[in-house]
Amino acid sequence: MIRRYGEPLKPGQRYRRRPGVYAVLLRGDSVLTTFQVAPEPEFQLPGGGIDAGEHPVAALHREVIEETGWKIDVIRRIGAFRRFTYMPEYDLWAEKLCAVYLARPVLRLGPPSEAGHTAVWLPVNEAVARLGNPGDRAMLASLTGWGRASRR
Repeated sequence: MIRRYGEPLKPGQRYRRRPGVYAVLLRGDSVLTTFQVAPEPEFQLPGGGIDAGEHPVAALHREVIEETGWKIDVIRRIGAFRRFTYMPEYDLWAEKLCAVYLARPVLRLGPPSEAGHTAVWLPVNEAVARLGNPGDRAMLASLTGWGRASRR
């Protein structure tokens, strides 16, 4: 069973399943995030939807480059979660199935190519507090230990 985060299901609403992949990119005590301006300004783990016929790891490489400008080395899958949400940029009610990978930033190729995104290194403890969705926060906290009772 995949844990659900975020909004509850809306009764009577039809959702389209949308698989996606996201990366936790650590460097020392910092994590590479993407700041997305719209539809709501928020920090996110870089990643996004898997195109039809695309392998999840290939999608992860593509999405991270688009949203951060960084080339990565994927280390391992660390977990998955789902959330139900409205995606105004697609006019779509989606059941997002989010696979999260631990990856290593290898080379900065340049600025993000996707409009409205900025690559931002945040201290891990700050990222756990500021990431826009609770699934991202939970995955990062689980991996790093931040956000647990000890609060480091």
